[in-house]
Amino acid sequence: MDESTPPPARMPLEHRRERTIRDLTRHFSRDHLSVEELEQRLDAAIAAPDQAALEDLVRDLPALPAEQEPVAFGPRVEPGVSAAEHGFVVAILSGSSRKGAWTPPRKLRALAVMGGAEIDFREARFGAAVVEVEAFALMGGVEIIVPPGVRVEAHGLGIMGGFDDGSSNAEIDPAAPLVRVRGLALMGGISVEIRLPGESEREARKRLRRSRREKRREIEP
Repeated sequence: MDESTPPPARMPLEHRRERTIRDLTRHFSRDHLSVEELEQRLDAAIAAPDQAALEDLVRDLPALPAEQEPVAFGPRVEPGVSAAEHGFVVAILSGSSRKGAWTPPRKLRALAVMGGAEIDFREARFGAAVVEVEAFALMGGVEIIVPPGVRVEAHGLGIMGGFDDGSSNAEIDPAAPLVRVRGLALMGGISVEIRLPGESEREARKRLRRSRREKRREIEP
């Protein structure tokens, strides 16, 4: 490379981590990895301290089809994807979930009465710039999971229960989809959590603790 040519731009670490986890999942779906190998590499991806360590995790694997690579990092509103006006997730004395590849409606109501409702946006295809979620939990729980890169506005009240808005100080593209949550929990709980694709609740907690430690080290003299 000519000395006058600037080096290629490096991807932000969390974007690279998210992409590596997504690619490992795609390799597993093509039988390039066993279940045990996938688990080991996902654990390593979550704990990777830098981009070089993440790149090593996929270096020995076959190339993935180029047409399936994302053209941009982070969720985006997809042109041509039509979003319904209304939708429902209801769990009464039972469990109910909305996850995987789906298109969220513009307005989604979640009701959990002595049961659990899960709304997972990590693989969602957004057809609307704003998704409004109205959640009500009575002696039950509503769990809302969003991927990094989605903007979240959450306001709610817990009465003999809890409302966790999943606040994050990360800078997010203002063009990214917005999930606006309003909730009421009576002797129950409503939570908004930010997780990477394929990441469990425990893994997300470990990643956040590691991120906080890294930030403290950057601040300390």
